[in-house]
Amino acid sequence: MADIAMLGEYDSVLLAKSVGIDAYGVSDKVEATKLIARLAREGVKVIFITEALYAECSEIVNRYKSLPLPAIIPVPGAKGTDGTAMASIKANVEKAIGVDILSEK
Repeated sequence: MADIAMLGEYDSVLLAKSVGIDAYGVSDKVEATKLIARLAREGVKVIFITEALYAECSEIVNRYKSLPLPAIIPVPGAKGTDGTAMASIKANVEKAIGVDILSEK
């Protein structure tokens, strides 16, 4: 088992697989939730997940947010972004340093 995994729609994870990341094409929330729990149990440290699935799996994502590992990071899927990934990054940066340095203002 690798330290990094990616899950999302099949066409979104192909590139990750091509660079050696354990990639899992999943089609629904139930399958994704089970997979996230399994990957966490197996010691995966970073889980990239497409924005669409990230939004659908908010319950299990929130369960791991307060834990140091695994880090569950939303990324845009093959169909583009809806802003979830950037919003998550901004929130984490602001929480870490206390200031929103990524704001365009």
